[in-house]
Amino acid sequence: MVTMTVTAMTITTDHAALYRLLSWLSPAYPVGAYTYSHGLEWVVENGAVRDVRALQAWLDGVLRFGGGRSDAILFAHAWRAAGDDAAVIELSDFAMALNPSAERRLEASAQGRAFLTATRHAWPVPALTAFDGLAPERLAYPVVVGVAAAGHGIPLPAALGAYLHAFLANLVSAGVRLIPLGQSAGLALVAGFEATLAALADEAAEAPLAGAGGCALAADLASIHHETQYSRLFRS
Repeated sequence: MVTMTVTAMTITTDHAALYRLLSWLSPAYPVGAYTYSHGLEWVVENGAVRDVRALQAWLDGVLRFGGGRSDAILFAHAWRAAGDDAAVIELSDFAMALNPSAERRLEASAQGRAFLTATRHAWPVPALTAFDGLAPERLAYPVVVGVAAAGHGIPLPAALGAYLHAFLANLVSAGVRLIPLGQSAGLALVAGFEATLAALADEAAEAPLAGAGGCALAADLASIHHETQYSRLFRS
């Protein structure tokens, strides 16, 4: 791998950046993403989402007005804050405060902790020391991944696009299993969101931190109802 040192960061080759993103945001990376449905399990249970069209509308709302957009803005600010430990910690605390339910807080912190542990072992980088001594429940997943990407010199557009794709793909996978749908329908959904994710990544990369948060109230309420759902497969 060819690298070029620039101040305290490293600019990676395109191949190295792609390799790391494919590894970190793969379903095989040990963060447990497959165990979370982001409240989707509740709306499938109550009948609000029962087919491809309803799932598409639900995902569009979550991406453009809910957790997808909020995570993307937090990710971009974390990428830029890498190297400033105080700013990173403040941002992670802010990200955790935005979660509307106990389960969504678990979703963010458990994945953040798991990502940090795995990445420190396989791809250690000084920027991740910002999280040293931080309580596990304060580790926000989009913030940890954003700092890791910046620390490895991975350009923000590529890193943010990969993160959003993984966010979408995980929810589609949950929908395929819950409704259930065929794999072809799930792949068509992912393909259909390509332009939406590109526009969202571009917007989030320039958005002020005050723009984080959301108004996907149905998704927030679903995550709250899921906490008391009688029979469930997912942790959120």
